Amino acid sequence: MMPKEERYFGFFVRHSRTILAGAEALQAMLREDAVSTYLPTIIDREHDADAITREVMITLRRTFITPFDRGDIKDLITSMDDAIDQIQQTAKVIGIFGIHSFEPEVRSMADRIVQCAGLIVEAVPLLSALHTKAGRLRELCDRIRQVEGQADDIHDAGLQRLYEVSSSTSNPTVFLTGQEVYKHLESAVDCFDDIANVIDGLVVEHT
Repeated sequence: MMPKEERYFGFFVRHSRTILAGAEALQAMLREDAVSTYLPTIIDREHDADAITREVMITLRRTFITPFDRGDIKDLITSMDDAIDQIQQTAKVIGIFGIHSFEPEVRSMADRIVQCAGLIVEAVPLLSALHTKAGRLRELCDRIRQVEGQADDIHDAGLQRLYEVSSSTSNPTVFLTGQEVYKHLESAVDCFDDIANVIDGLVVEHT
């Protein structure tokens, strides 16, 4: 029997750290109103994540024995890559529309993205010890879902505030551009929920 390919765990860890770095750069961009400072960093981290994802896919084609089902590996790395993609899309939209002032709800959603990314960074290394770390993995996945629920409430409150500001200034562009930012922020948080679902599925399947 050929030994299982253990490199996947290293790929997952590297990717999770890349997501966190991108999330923290987005958070700093919104806190400091410094789009030009942090946008290149976020784009670079997304490129790093893409490179790791390609490594995973190439390794899958070359490996006969994998630690998990091939479909699960693809689902996990794809959902992780989707998260950094949405972080980048958020930053790009902000740059394209030239937004330099951010409502508290926008910053708060970015904070929740960093929270989720931090939870993924903690969870991913535990996958190499599923049988002994199953309980902690479930706790982390539940926490991600709680944060995702908080982000949904913040999203709705932010859109309401955005609509009121747009109406009071008779400037629909404010709402349209802000809505686009919220859309990508919400999608990013949803991606973390997807990652949690994949991890939960692995826990169920292997314990």
